[in-house]
Order: sequence, then structure tokens, then C-alpha cells
Amino acid sequence: MMRLHEVADLHPPARLADWIEARLDEGLEWFDHADIYGDTQGEALFGAALRARPGLAARVRVVTKASIVTPERDTSPFRVKHYDSSPEYLRGAIDDSLARLGVERLDHFLLHRPSPLMDAEATGRALDDAIDTGKIGAVGVSNFLPDQWRRLQAAMHHELATHQLQLSLDHTQPLFDGTYDALVGDGQIPLVWSPLGGGRVFKGPAERLLIRLAEERGITPAGLALAWLRALPGRPRPVIGSLREERIAALHADAQTQMDRPTWYALLESARGHEVA
Repeated sequence: MMRLHEVADLHPPARLADWIEARLDEGLEWFDHADIYGDTQGEALFGAALRARPGLAARVRVVTKASIVTPERDTSPFRVKHYDSSPEYLRGAIDDSLARLGVERLDHFLLHRPSPLMDAEATGRALDDAIDTGKIGAVGVSNFLPDQWRRLQAAMHHELATHQLQLSLDHTQPLFDGTYDALVGDGQIPLVWSPLGGGRVFKGPAERLLIRLAEERGITPAGLALAWLRALPGRPRPVIGSLREERIAALHADAQTQMDRPTWYALLESARGHEVA
């Protein structure tokens, strides 16, 4: 939902409600938000649609994120972008997201970025309390390194359920620096942002191979790039950015394509520009 505020055609609540219901009917029930998307506009538009269609809120599953304070929202004289994972800030962010979205519970609430100033014990207690009081269903993190999320996890009695990270054929570093293995090993469900590298996977060194293999299989190159991700242990859930119905349907279908090891490694080699060691 990052670009929802940019798509004027979906702003009328009834029209967006139709769009959401169509995705649910396709079996797509998770909707990814953050308070900074459109400076809260994304959540507000989504909430207006849910209120316009009684019963819809009970069918959707919501992910939202907080902890990034943009310069426009910084009330200090510095007007500086920063991260805030303090209990006071997170409690307010959770309540504000609930109000904007018009749901009774945030199914997953993620810390959007790690802060060097995070008091893990205080933050952990606040997140545990939010689960215990029913405001959120589960806690996750985004863009954390293993030592960062493990410090938070050690202060919590609820498990960190999800981890949203950047991963694609254009950005394979987490597969080789231990990050991906660590989050899967710790039982976190991987949610992948920018799974197509913002379109860079189609402009980089893997472009020709992606197109050829996709044509041979009768699917889209984008769908093949998602299938490459889905072949990983933990079955990453790609968080796609498109709101176009026909593209969503194609990606949903094409991402189910099975991929053998030689094909997977051929795409990896093409994207990185060298064979594995």
C-alpha cells in the first residue's frame, strides 16, 4: 500500500472497497502499510474504504510499521529524520494506526528500522503489552540485523513473528552475509520488500536471461523473479508495490512457478556477474 496515496482512481472509499474485496476473492488477504506511506494517507484511505463496506475489516489481514520519524513530522527545532522506538512513541503509533485503519487489531506490527538508541527492555515490554491487550496480533521487525533483533527478542516473552527485509535478484547480500539464514533459523517469516528491485532486475545483467526463461515458460519476467525468491527456504512472501489488478493477478499466478537448482543458480550468477565459489 506504499503508493496508494498516489493512485487517485482508488481514493473514493467505495472504489477502494471494491478493489480490496477483489483481492480478497483472489485469495490475497494481507495488506502492507506503514505510517509514513503518504504521511499516514495510505492508512487513512484504506480505513475509509473499510468503513464504507461493513464486514470488510473482518476479512483483511493488516501489516503496518512505525518508528521512522520524517523531517516533516519531527517537532524538534532540528527537523531531522530519525528513528523512535520508545514505548511512548510506539504506543501512540499503534493507537493512531488502529484509528486510521478502522480495525480492531493490527495483525502484524513491525518496527520499521532499528534505532541505536533503542532501550530493548522498555521497547520489548511495550510490544508485549500491545499483544497482551489485543491491540496487535504479533510483532515483527524490518531491516534489522541479527544482533539487533536478538537483543529485542531477549527482552520479550512473545516471539518475533516476521521480518521484512530487502531481497531480490538485484540485492542478494542477505543470502551471503548470514542475515537470511539467521531470521529463518530464528523462526521469523520473511516478508520481502522491493522484491523486483524497483524494476532494476529488468535493467541489470540478469535481464536477458529472465526474459528468455520467462518466454520459455509462458510467464512474465517479474513473476519469474518472484518465483526465484519463493524457491528459498522459508518461502519468502514478496511484498509487491503494484496496485494494477491485472499485474497483481499475473504476479500471483507466475510466482507459483517451480524452479530447479540449476535455473536458480543460473539467475543468481547472471545477476551477480560471477559464478559461486
